[in-house]
Amino acid sequence: MQRHFLAAALMAAMALPAQAQAQAQTEPLQIREVGSLHVGGRIATLEGLPEKEITFSAGAPPTRMNPNGEFQVEQMYAQYIKLANPRARYPLLLWHGGGLTGVTWETTPDGRPGWQMFFLRAGHDVWVSDAMERGRSGWARFPEVLPGEPIFRTMGEGWGLFRLGDQAGWNREPAKRVAFPDSRFPLPSWDQFMKQGVPRWATTDRQIQAAYDAYVQAACPCVVVVHSQGGNFGFTAALNAPDKIRALIAVEPSGAPPQAADAAKLKDIPHLVVWGDHLADNSFWSKVRANIERWQGQIRAAGGAADTLDLPAMGIRGNSHMLMMDTNSDEIAGRVQGWMASKGLMK
Repeated sequence: MQRHFLAAALMAAMALPAQAQAQAQTEPLQIREVGSLHVGGRIATLEGLPEKEITFSAGAPPTRMNPNGEFQVEQMYAQYIKLANPRARYPLLLWHGGGLTGVTWETTPDGRPGWQMFFLRAGHDVWVSDAMERGRSGWARFPEVLPGEPIFRTMGEGWGLFRLGDQAGWNREPAKRVAFPDSRFPLPSWDQFMKQGVPRWATTDRQIQAAYDAYVQAACPCVVVVHSQGGNFGFTAALNAPDKIRALIAVEPSGAPPQAADAAKLKDIPHLVVWGDHLADNSFWSKVRANIERWQGQIRAAGGAADTLDLPAMGIRGNSHMLMMDTNSDEIAGRVQGWMASKGLMK
């Protein structure tokens, strides 16, 4: 019952009038500013590494390269788009998941406008970031600075993990791939989606969290939307700066703070967790969801609001882990927007 206790109420609260949604998504945008920044990081000193002779460009003479010295490391990058007349009270920060970058939010693999554009048109200033060690945030040497080595996701791993179909349904040949019959992911664009994949580490959570915390200090007060691996970073960022984050929306978060975390700090920060379909028969996601529901229970027990948008319980079937890319992504974004409006986050 707990998974579905809000389904009927949230369906009514989150569903914006169709006419208003359509109008918001077609009006011209008036932009006040587009910019970017890097936040966080530190200076690391490397010593004792051998010099190398490197040719930087074809036809250029070789150069002796000394890899020792001081380096700026562990920073993160964010781009912002600010509206001339925002209708939201706070900027909206979009945080991506593991092995991905801020591209997650920009354009869907089949070429439709992503959630960045949706929420700009809904009246939010929108910030899109690349986590520390991803995308435009840049790497650092490993294992000298980043411990361990990067992980590279195969094209087939995500087929089952992101719940397009059973893992056994993956095939290198697109015509032979087997997806769930009701899958909402734009299946012909799976290979295009995989071009977004980047290496990630499994050993850098501390550094990533430090960079996100610096980001919150630079960009907030704000509303934060997190996805997958970004979930625990968002939950923890709210614990670390409850005066800066006004609401947190977690789209299929894959992790949560430990039982010992002080959820009472979050009693004034409304939380929403969004789930897609086909979780029950996936052992990984079933365990993840149980952990997230434990954390939501702690928030509610401390007097806070921790709502759930369970799409299948609302009769919306077939959504993958990549909800913001599925063919009904705007419908889901509209319900998230309705939730924010119901929490007084719009002017």
